[in-house]
Amino acid sequence: MSNEIKQVQHDEYHELTLGERIGYGMGDFAQNLVFGTVGGFLALYMTTVNAIGTATAGFIFLFVRIINVFWDPMVGTFVDKRTSKAGKYRPWLLRAGIPLVILAALLFAPLPGVKGSVPFAFIVYFALDLVYSVVNIPYGSLNASLTRNPESVDKLTSTRMMLANGANLLVYTLFPMFVQMAAPKGRSLKDTGLFGLKLHMGNYTDPSAGHAWFGVYSVYMIIGAIALFLCYKLTKERVVATAEQSAEVKTTDLFLELKNNRPLVILGIFFMLAFTFMFFMNTVNGFFNQFVVGHSEWMGDIGLIASIPGIVFPIFWPRLKKIFGKKGFFHLFIGMFIVGEILTYIWSLNGMHDALWLAYVATFIKQWGLTSATGFMWALVPEVVAYGELKSGKSNAAIINAIMGLFFKIGFTLGGAIPLWFLAAYGFNETAAHQHANALAGINLTAIWIPAVLALVSMIIMQLYPISDKDVAEINQQLDEKRAQLKEAE
Repeated sequence: MSNEIKQVQHDEYHELTLGERIGYGMGDFAQNLVFGTVGGFLALYMTTVNAIGTATAGFIFLFVRIINVFWDPMVGTFVDKRTSKAGKYRPWLLRAGIPLVILAALLFAPLPGVKGSVPFAFIVYFALDLVYSVVNIPYGSLNASLTRNPESVDKLTSTRMMLANGANLLVYTLFPMFVQMAAPKGRSLKDTGLFGLKLHMGNYTDPSAGHAWFGVYSVYMIIGAIALFLCYKLTKERVVATAEQSAEVKTTDLFLELKNNRPLVILGIFFMLAFTFMFFMNTVNGFFNQFVVGHSEWMGDIGLIASIPGIVFPIFWPRLKKIFGKKGFFHLFIGMFIVGEILTYIWSLNGMHDALWLAYVATFIKQWGLTSATGFMWALVPEVVAYGELKSGKSNAAIINAIMGLFFKIGFTLGGAIPLWFLAAYGFNETAAHQHANALAGINLTAIWIPAVLALVSMIIMQLYPISDKDVAEINQQLDEKRAQLKEAE
């Protein structure tokens, strides 16, 4: 092995320390606080507390996401073509991170004169989404620039998903609990289902709860800003493009990657389906707990159960991948998600609403499958980036992450907008405390059956993914030789 190849491997195959893995994972922690809460609760807040029509809210989500089809490739190209002393990707965590958390808090701000204002909600959400891309695309690209060591990539994915799901604990367990505790109307002592814990909780879907939503979410955004700063401080870019590669980057490389990078397209479709069924479920989850089973006070307790698999079990992902193989890993956990959705349906049946044990079992199995499948898929992105560089000779990490972001946002759009249109079509009444049977059927369709069918389709798509672990080793070897040749030519 030549000295040039050894030097490349020494720099780019760095074994990440625990501190570096945690530092990177703080970026996921921060972004889940922002977009986990937006994805899980904005629709409920917008249609009840902020009194915006269900169908109108759906169109807001749809239009903003369409803009991303044009915006994200431009962000990816802009980032790939530039660098600074602090790095190519890391600086954007601060440059765009602070505006991101401010705009996110404004979404829930009970400002006089804009309550129920569609233009205000649209403008703030639109700006938030644009800025989110300027954080998320560089952050995703940073993943592939930390190391090309496959074992470190698997460990990094496990660590970052543990932190991401730690944020989900704050979002899906504690956020609704805190907001209900701060909500002023209809306050009474309620059993949260959390080891017998009883709390004075109000109605957080009443218009009077606006200040409660804003107060809790503002604290979350401060925590998110601190986490982004830690991500910036604790990470280092090692796998970097040369000045020549950066200069060659063009927006049209998007189409080149889509044409020549078959693993990228297949993984992108998998991303789209996975985020579609995830956000279908997340968008309607609050409606399901409030109106179908009638236990909104259990949301914190059930959210805790949902968070456990994503916090405790990611450490086992690398081992499980070795046992079941890459494709078998995804088939196993997506199958678990489908089983969990079937159990959720049983919980929705009359006579089963008060079965807290069933809610626990259904949620645990469903979330174990969901967090594992949608978490570990991020470990495949660096190998897709490496495959693209081998085929095109260009280091298009940000463009590829922009493409993955597009697939993600298509899924987020479909999962955020279509459920609201279904609820409107099934006659959901935003002002009613109780819904008629047709509206409840619409909630079940969007929370259970559509996600289950889309999950089944995603299993088929993953079967087509062509890069094996053996292929990854061969790709890395060829890239080492190419990069060593470039160093010799300098």
